[in-house]
Amino acid sequence: MKARVKWVEERTFIGQSGSGHTVVLGSASGADGRTPGPSPMELVLIGTGGCTAYDVVHILEKGRDNVEDCVIEIDADRADQDPKVFTRIHMHFVVKGQGLAANKVERAIALSLDKYCSASAMLAKSATITHDFVIEDTSAGRQS
Repeated sequence: MKARVKWVEERTFIGQSGSGHTVVLGSASGADGRTPGPSPMELVLIGTGGCTAYDVVHILEKGRDNVEDCVIEIDADRADQDPKVFTRIHMHFVVKGQGLAANKVERAIALSLDKYCSASAMLAKSATITHDFVIEDTSAGRQS
């Protein structure tokens, strides 16, 4: 796997993945405090969420569960001293579908966080990672 990051100006950078995708990243600059894109640490959280969301959807689909949507709301704390690693990460999963069983959703999340998601495995070295979930059943109002 390869990536490239190029400094553009002030605290703005362009990241390019080995597969050719780009993202603008940076931190606040100027008097208005606006950022040109997510910070590198925000990207770490987004990447971790993407990693585990992919796993959860894949595991549920593989089990022939009718999953329609998966959203993860992530809340994290960082250390006060450099390097300001993540010390606590909480993931709140909102999984939508028809007739999803809570035990299957819990199993998919646990498999992702404990076995398959490389990003959460790395972050677990410095952070306590917790999770919870809700299931929104979309069966109501559907015609058979």
